[in-house]
Amino acid sequence: MHNIGSYDERIQGFSWEIAERELDYQPGNVINIGWYITDRICQMGKGDKLALIWEGLGGKEKRYTYNDIRQLSNTIGQFLRDLGIQPEQRVCLFLDRIPELYIGFAGIIKTGAIAQPLFSAFGDESLLVRLENAETTAVITQKKHVGKIRKILDKLPHLKHIIIVDDNGKSPLQEREVAFNMEEAARVDQFEIQPTLAESPSVLHYTSGTTGMPKGVKHVHCSLISQYLTTSWVLDLKDDDIYWCTADPGWVTGTSYGIIGAWAMGVTQCVSDVGFSAETWYKFIERHRITVWYSAPTAIRSLMKAGDELVRQFDLSSLRHLASVGEPLNAEAVIWSNKVFGLMFHDSYWQTETGSIMISNYPGMKIKPGSMGKPFPGVTGAVVDPETYEQIQETGKIGLIAFRPGWPAMMRMYWNNEATYKGKFKNGWYIPGDRAYIDQDGYFWFVGRDDDIINTGGHLVSPFEVESALLEHPAVAESAVVAKPDFVNMEVVKAFVCLKPGYVASDELELEIMNFIRKKLSPLAMPQDIEYVPNLPKTRSGKIMRRVLKAKEWGEEIGDTSTLEDD
Repeated sequence: MHNIGSYDERIQGFSWEIAERELDYQPGNVINIGWYITDRICQMGKGDKLALIWEGLGGKEKRYTYNDIRQLSNTIGQFLRDLGIQPEQRVCLFLDRIPELYIGFAGIIKTGAIAQPLFSAFGDESLLVRLENAETTAVITQKKHVGKIRKILDKLPHLKHIIIVDDNGKSPLQEREVAFNMEEAARVDQFEIQPTLAESPSVLHYTSGTTGMPKGVKHVHCSLISQYLTTSWVLDLKDDDIYWCTADPGWVTGTSYGIIGAWAMGVTQCVSDVGFSAETWYKFIERHRITVWYSAPTAIRSLMKAGDELVRQFDLSSLRHLASVGEPLNAEAVIWSNKVFGLMFHDSYWQTETGSIMISNYPGMKIKPGSMGKPFPGVTGAVVDPETYEQIQETGKIGLIAFRPGWPAMMRMYWNNEATYKGKFKNGWYIPGDRAYIDQDGYFWFVGRDDDIINTGGHLVSPFEVESALLEHPAVAESAVVAKPDFVNMEVVKAFVCLKPGYVASDELELEIMNFIRKKLSPLAMPQDIEYVPNLPKTRSGKIMRRVLKAKEWGEEIGDTSTLEDD
């Protein structure tokens, strides 16, 4: 897609068969993502090509060819099978961004089990909710995280195996624990891959719910069709690219485009597990001559904050295509990237439930800074009326984003939550829960969430989950959690707290409550601001009206308060 007319051309002649042909897949045949992203690339004669360049703290570096990741994923697959792991059982990856996370993902999927990646910064409470809901059979983790699992083990009867990948034999293994060292294990060259089909489940990702606990989003093996083609057309990956997706595979971007898409195309990808700093990132791009960079608005705004001078200290001339995801990319960030890199970040819009990119700015297409772009060929996108769910024809009128179901990477269900899943479909549309409008050229412009979910740095945080955890603190009588504006993260978590009798508001108490949430849930869910209040705005039926609190934070109109209880 290298000229402006090509987007329209691709829409005209579009069929998902384009991806099927390129992947040499016939509908009805076996399709196993693990095989497609490792064995297939080796069969194409690229076994010696670098698949993964990994960097850890202290300048540690590891390099793996496609043949390495083929054999090592077989080795992990064989280990799981020998433990008795069955197809469709859930195997959780609870790891930092180490090679075992990426290669282990392929290994799990080769066995026909369902990969359940979880963000390694989750605390024991967040972990418990997700492992309990999925009835997870095994967790692959590190010594540094195993304590969180031990803490909740008695509540997880389904969890049979805790596999520790960096156990050096010095500390004794506890109940249900087993050590596995990927580098030292005898490599398995031949492995019988589970003959999964298009609708066989592959990945279970958890996303936040507005009014309830996190929802397990189930994807299937044929999601590969969407993920492969969007990687090719949106991220514009070519055979000789060096690619960096900065997302953690605990979230969907990190699996769809940080594992599946890139490796299905046989490109070399880089992973950094050293945390964020502008200098570290620029050095990483310079050192590895990265050509395609897929990142998030929070990171881009943090780079902006670090200043233009810093950029000039590095040779970033290898970069040729930049893309962004996770939250709205503000126009200023697009204009800034063009100024300092000579390249605009291409915003893309999708979510855990869609499995692949739905709306995007494409290579060769005119970018309107601040716009999400246009729907991917093969995806029917619209804006619909929030009451009737009829398509809005009027240019510039705000409504709900909507998609016609049927693209290959669409979720197949919420785990054990059929009612909520069905509620996402209205009048023949899938409704993601975001508001937007379409301009006269067919470009989509994001307006905001249609619910209370907090998008902090591209990570979705459930107010309900934070409120539930706050109530477990001995000082908290009642709480309400909303988004507060923030330049870098777009939104951060703010908590309004009513204290129990006998407790007095103080900075020490605020810090104590913040740390309580950080340990229980995650650093992302931790309130950045706590405001002590005598009472919370509620409806007459006793439901907390978060929107009243949020409107005050954002300086917006409070709107109809007729259902508020009388003071």
